[in-house]
Amino acid sequence: MDFALSSRAAAFRDEVRAFLEAHLTADVVDAMHRTGTFNDKDLNGALADAGLLAGAVPGYGDRDPIELYVLFNELEKAGAPYDGLAVTMLVAGIVNAVGTDFHREEVLPKLLTGRHNCCLGYSEPDHGSDVAAITTRAVRDGDEWVVNGQKMWTTMAHEADWVILLTRTNPDVPKHKGLTMFLVPMDTPGIEVQPVPTMATERTNATFYDDVRVGDEWRLGDVDGGWSVMGVALAFERGVMGGTNPGVPLVRHVHDWAARAPSPDGGRMLDDPLLRERIARTTIANQVSQLLTLRAAWIAATGGLPGLEGSMAKLYATDRYQQAVGWFQQMAGAAGLLGFDTEGAAAHGWIDYDARHSPVTTIYGGTSEINRNNVAERHLGLPRAR
Repeated sequence: MDFALSSRAAAFRDEVRAFLEAHLTADVVDAMHRTGTFNDKDLNGALADAGLLAGAVPGYGDRDPIELYVLFNELEKAGAPYDGLAVTMLVAGIVNAVGTDFHREEVLPKLLTGRHNCCLGYSEPDHGSDVAAITTRAVRDGDEWVVNGQKMWTTMAHEADWVILLTRTNPDVPKHKGLTMFLVPMDTPGIEVQPVPTMATERTNATFYDDVRVGDEWRLGDVDGGWSVMGVALAFERGVMGGTNPGVPLVRHVHDWAARAPSPDGGRMLDDPLLRERIARTTIANQVSQLLTLRAAWIAATGGLPGLEGSMAKLYATDRYQQAVGWFQQMAGAAGLLGFDTEGAAAHGWIDYDARHSPVTTIYGGTSEINRNNVAERHLGLPRAR
């Protein structure tokens, strides 16, 4: 494949960069880390008003997945609060792909305004990566379903208008065949959201469903067909929707710090040959991550579902990110353990932030172990691990 962007995609990238230069302020970034909510509805709405958001929905409008990749790649590299937007556009893509006319008329136009959000209700306290083993039940009652259970790691639930909710509707068949997906309004009676702090600055949530009644019109896909809907969701989520270039802001922060910080041997940290080598290696890894992600986007643009390729991109990017943070924290010494607003913190606390954030990236969107299994089984032809 040709990794060069088309003239149209390059022009779109320039539009996104110009938008971020005008709208992504220090206050927006500070609020993201202070609150732990990596979402800004005003920024998202401004993206929509600028005509940059409709093309972010996979399969919708006249933009292709390459431009979807460009949008989230630029947001990620700029350090923007894009997590809520990425999840929302992911759900919009699922609605567009497998939803009914009701979903497309009731939900999709609102999502495209940038002022409404969605969250993902997959994992459970006892079933994190093994989502096929979930126990949250949905029982049919006439034209409605009654949902009872609990979900974990429901990031953005406190901001969301809808949750895409994976439930068990048939306990008498193999576990992955008895699942059904719903799109549930978060203001439905019986839903409770409780905050869960993380070792990074992000807030996530636990959500509880107590006799939640959902009309059948909110079902996504067939009854007991939730596993196939899940496959569409994961193909969109891994790679194309961001999360594969977290090392770019890290390199920028480290470079700016090293250009001013004194070295124990005299001179600047930036003059240290080992630090320069590690910056170079991290920059190379960031470029490889970008190319792997672009490959996944190209497959999506040509009509495929890049589930395997997305796993490859995410696995490589997050492992290299975690490795790079370890390098830079080691070279920063004790100052690399100090956080934001702490006197003497290396890179104003960004190295410490990335050290706490990088393990989280190896978990969301499928753990590294799950992604390795995916690559081993589907690419290398190895036997199933479970």
